[in-house]
Amino acid sequence: MTRPSPFAVDEAAVPALLRRVLDVIADDVVPLTRAGVSRGNKLFGAAILRRDDLGLVVAETNNEVENPLWHGEIHAIKRFHELPASARPPASDCVFVATHEPCSLCLSGIAWAGFDNVGYLFSHQDSADAFAIPYDIAILRSVYAVPDPDRDAPAPGRDLYNRVNDYFTSTDLARLVASSGDPALGSRVAALRVVYGELSAAYQAGKGDAGIPHA
Repeated sequence: MTRPSPFAVDEAAVPALLRRVLDVIADDVVPLTRAGVSRGNKLFGAAILRRDDLGLVVAETNNEVENPLWHGEIHAIKRFHELPASARPPASDCVFVATHEPCSLCLSGIAWAGFDNVGYLFSHQDSADAFAIPYDIAILRSVYAVPDPDRDAPAPGRDLYNRVNDYFTSTDLARLVASSGDPALGSRVAALRVVYGELSAAYQAGKGDAGIPHA
């Protein structure tokens, strides 16, 4: 089994962790994503932090115009493993941050790479509803939502994946912010939602020029 998620270990420390994560998204991931979207990439990004001091190891964004597998999370893992060994902490000693809840490809990549936790800001449903990218849900349902052994079809409302499993714990950061009751954190999330709404509009306006797969 994995260690407890860093987002659940110490309730008193969670607000500081959330502030740091939101800072990294705003200051390190968003600028990369603006540039990526201008080239026709989607708006998904990721960052890897050291678990002990929350120092940034890698920040990356989607790079599907180069390779359709370079989703934000997978691109971050690629860059992580391109670092010299001396600058690369063990994956289990890191906090993995995704701007959007990882798709099936990225969930598998996180598990295979040995990261035991991931926190995401926007959910799969946000990606579908607010950012007009429904393919994560479609693929998870079509490929992975197999019938239960005693049923003819998947149970209604069945989760798309196990957010707590033997490989990692997946945490909804927006829900964690809401439950914290911290108005400053709530304002930060609201501001990032506006920023990503703008990035989404730019992506949707220009995606036809990039010639990348829709999923």
